Amino acid sequence: GQAVSPTEAVRLMNQGAVLVDVRTQAEFDSGHILDARHVPQEQVAQAAETLKRFKDKVVIVCCESGMRSSAAARMLQAQGFTNVVNLRGGVQAWRAENLPLVKAGGGKSKHEVTKS
Repeated sequence: GQAVSPTEAVRLMNQGAVLVDVRTQAEFDSGHILDARHVPQEQVAQAAETLKRFKDKVVIVCCESGMRSSAAARMLQAQGFTNVVNLRGGVQAWRAENLPLVKAGGGKSKHEVTKS
């Protein structure tokens, strides 16, 4: 599958792409990308039903480092999602670029970027 950098992912999301985070609940709660949908990797196959309304959109899959999400991306592609891309380097790469993460509880992270 295709992989995108964090900056490319932001651009795609601004154009309406859907972000799916396949990490564990604990990982997700400790900091996730704004508007990410949480679908733990072992639930990706079942979640394809819920996600199918996004089949025509770009779906970006992310995990901590990019390994689990590439497997999840392949699974979604197998289920007929045509525009699935993987966040290269995962949330680690996102953090490395100081892009904002949201913690469980809705608190804003200190890297809050306001949409202009």
